Amino acid sequence: MMIRLSAALIAASAFATPVLAQQVPNAQVAVVDLDRIGRDCNACKAAATTLQSQVNAFNTRRQQLNTQLQPERTTLQTAVNALNGKQPDAALTTRLQAFQQKEVAAAQELEKQQNQIQRNQAYISQQINAKLAPLLQPAMQKRGANILLDGGAAIRFAPTVDITNDVLASLNVALPSVVTIAPAQPAQTSPQGR
Repeated sequence: MMIRLSAALIAASAFATPVLAQQVPNAQVAVVDLDRIGRDCNACKAAATTLQSQVNAFNTRRQQLNTQLQPERTTLQTAVNALNGKQPDAALTTRLQAFQQKEVAAAQELEKQQNQIQRNQAYISQQINAKLAPLLQPAMQKRGANILLDGGAAIRFAPTVDITNDVLASLNVALPSVVTIAPAQPAQTSPQGR
C-alpha cells in the first residue's frame, strides 16, 4: 500500500509545465519523484507497514464474520427453500429477522473499520505533505532551480536535475515517524430547534 503525495505540493511550489520552462528566461528545472518519496521515506515505509497490518486485520475480521454467519445463513436458506413459496411461520420469521440484524451489525462493524483505515491513510498523507512541502523550495534553491516538476510528469530528464535524493534525505530528518491512527472525529451534534 503506497502513500500518495499530493501533486498540489508541486503546483504550490512552482507553476511548472514544459511550456513555462521555455517562456522563463534562464529557467532552471529540478525534478522530484514524489512516488519514490512516498515509497522510500522512512516514515512512509513504517506507515505503509502499519496500514497493511490494519488492512490485514480488516480482511481477517471480515472472513471471521462470514465464517460465523455462513452456517446460519445456509440453515435459514434451506428452511425458506423448503417452504416452496409459502410464508414462513412466526418462529422462522423471528429467526430470519434476528439473522438480518446480525448481518447488519457485521456490515456496520466492517464499514466502521474500513472508514477508520481510510481516515488513517488520509491522516498519514496529511502529516507527510505538511513536512514535505517546506522542503521543496530549499532543495530547488540548492540546485539553482526556479521550476520544479514531478518526475512522473516529465517524459525525460537528466539525472543532474533530479533532487529526489536531497528531498528524501531532508524528509527523513524532518519526519522520523508519523502517527498512524487518525484522531477521533468530533462528535456530530444535531441542530436543536427553538
